[in-house]
Amino acid sequence: MPAPLLPCTRWSAILLTCALIATGAHAKPDHWTAEIDRLTQNDKTDPPARHGIVFVGSSSILKWESLPQDFPGLPVIRRGFGGSELADSVYFFERIVLPYQPRSVVLYAGDNDVKAGKTPEAIAADFVAFCAKLHATLPTAHLFYIAIKPSPSRWELHEEMQRANALIAAACARDPLLTFVDVYSAMLSPDGRPRPELFQADQLHLNAKGYAIWIRLLTPLLQP
Repeated sequence: MPAPLLPCTRWSAILLTCALIATGAHAKPDHWTAEIDRLTQNDKTDPPARHGIVFVGSSSILKWESLPQDFPGLPVIRRGFGGSELADSVYFFERIVLPYQPRSVVLYAGDNDVKAGKTPEAIAADFVAFCAKLHATLPTAHLFYIAIKPSPSRWELHEEMQRANALIAAACARDPLLTFVDVYSAMLSPDGRPRPELFQADQLHLNAKGYAIWIRLLTPLLQP
C-alpha cells in the first residue's frame, strides 16, 4: 500500500511542473560552490548542534551577523550567501540545510529573483521545490518563509514582489508545516511605501532598525 501523500505534495508537483514547462529547468548554480565550501568548511571539525534553526537564503541572511545575539537561547545556524536566488538554496539544500537536521528552517530568498526578471510564478515554484526537499528529507521540520521585503532601491518591482509573496503565502496556507512571515506589510509607511530609515545607505540591505522588525515577528514563532 503506497505511503500517504505529505501535506502540499500534489500542489508541489503541479506548481513545479508548470514552472519547468514555462521557464525550463534551472541551470546548475555551480558558481556558488566556493562560497558554500567556505560556509561549511568547519562543519566536520566543529559541527553545529543538530535539531537547531537554520537561516538560509540571500544577503539579508548573510549580513545578519548579530543573529545569535538577536535570538538568545535559540540554536541558530546562519547559512546565507549574498546575491543568491531561491533556486540556489534548492540546489545546495543537501549542503546548507540537511546536514544539520534542523527542527526549523528560516528562508529569505526571492528578492534577487525578481530583480533578475523571474516571474512570480517561477519564484513560487522554486519555493515549492524547496518545500518538497524539506518534506521529503525532514518531514517534521517547520519552514518559515520571510516575505520578499519592500526595498526603496527596488520599489519599481513592488508589484511583482507582491504577486510572488501572495503566491508563496497561498502555498504556505495549504500546509501546517509552512508559515509565511509578512515582513513586507510591517516595513511599509502609512502611505504604503517602504520606510527608508530601515535600510542601509544603498536602500537595499537592512540596518539594525530593519532587522528589529524581523526579530519581533520571528521571535514568537521560533520558540520550542
